[in-house]
Amino acid sequence: MKIILTQEVSGLGSPGDIVEVKDGFGRNYLLPQGFAIAWTKGAEKQVTVIKRARSAREVRDLGHANEIKGQLEGLKVNLKARAGDGGRLFGSVTPAEIVDAVKAAGGPSLDRRRLETPGHIKSLGAYPVSIRLHPEVTAKFDLNVVKG
Repeated sequence: MKIILTQEVSGLGSPGDIVEVKDGFGRNYLLPQGFAIAWTKGAEKQVTVIKRARSAREVRDLGHANEIKGQLEGLKVNLKARAGDGGRLFGSVTPAEIVDAVKAAGGPSLDRRRLETPGHIKSLGAYPVSIRLHPEVTAKFDLNVVKG
């Protein structure tokens, strides 16, 4: 199935990219979530408009992305979560909670969809978290999950 991405999808592409995916992935996930639109000749003409707008944003955001990266890499982020006696959490840590913890620690506001965690965070401890600020800039910081 040929689709046109409308948002950045990790491991697949950026907005405006035309990609070939398996039918089930496109039909059951990408299209209903609004991450992509079905490919047609008319829609392909819209790709140039999407890419032009994206390139204008990227050039403007590269310096800003490096600035945010500097802020994030010097940041100590602590997240309080409810946990049992063995250090196992009641539930798991969500990207929205991580974004809120970064903001509470004095960091910038981030897009939760661009966060990359090392799997599901379901216990207390320190975890490396990275965020794609720009196609060329990825910031990494440590998230400390503490009992709260």
